[in-house]
Amino acid sequence: MPIKKTIAKKAPIRKVASTTRRKPKKKAGKSWKWRIILLLIVALVFSPFYYGKVIKTAVSTSRWFRDLFVFDEYPHYEKFGIRIPRKYIIHGIDVSSYQQKIDWEKVNAMENSGVKISFAFIKATEGVTLVDSYFQRNWRESKNTGIIRGAYHYFKPKKSGMWQARFFLQTVKTEAGDLPPVIDIEETAGLTKEELIPNLQEFLIEVEKRTKTKPIIYTSYQFYKDHLKGKFDDYPIWIAHYYKSKLAENLKWNFWQHADNAHVDGIKGRVDMNVFNGEEEDLSALLVQEVKN
Repeated sequence: MPIKKTIAKKAPIRKVASTTRRKPKKKAGKSWKWRIILLLIVALVFSPFYYGKVIKTAVSTSRWFRDLFVFDEYPHYEKFGIRIPRKYIIHGIDVSSYQQKIDWEKVNAMENSGVKISFAFIKATEGVTLVDSYFQRNWRESKNTGIIRGAYHYFKPKKSGMWQARFFLQTVKTEAGDLPPVIDIEETAGLTKEELIPNLQEFLIEVEKRTKTKPIIYTSYQFYKDHLKGKFDDYPIWIAHYYKSKLAENLKWNFWQHADNAHVDGIKGRVDMNVFNGEEEDLSALLVQEVKN
């Protein structure tokens, strides 16, 4: 008779409980929230409304830290070392980071033959990203010593005049008693007069609209004759023309930068020297009367 095969039943496999606990899944929502917050902060800091202030603070802080390790003595001069034009009673200088750290107390105290420094133009910005590393210090300390101050912007013709003006205004806080803002225009960067003038006007209009003060235009004597004469007659003019006894009589001007190699107490190296074309009451009338920005 046939033998029946018996098939052994397999014992059920028991699942062994794992001794390791699974990590709970991170909630994706929280991660995305933090990313969005971070992006918003970055966008705010570097937005057109704030990036100038951020750059200004970063640059001035960096310069302040580096100057902690500078211990140079400041120079003293018996004379200014240049021929100073006669008939003008108000004298001033203009400075930038090129002059390095300045002792403004010494600048204010210097006097020779009745000539002393009454005002200072201070470089603030250039183009749309550059803040002068000594601007904050010079801006604060010149005023503290009683010198009339003014801030200037070096204009880049191929950059937007509107954005350059906004960058400048984010950097400079003008106060009553300051000189009007200055635009320093020295180059065409290959632009024609028809391209240059509208962009320059954009800067001037924006600054005047925000500050309610007509800006001063700085340029060289030749550049003014070639590119600007007759275009901006209602703006104050600051002309650079070195080593001359006087400017052309038919030229209307308010400030004259007559030398670039003067010696001034408290300043290392040479510095530009200027005169104002008028009396003290004329200068007072030109100053910012009311803060609008």
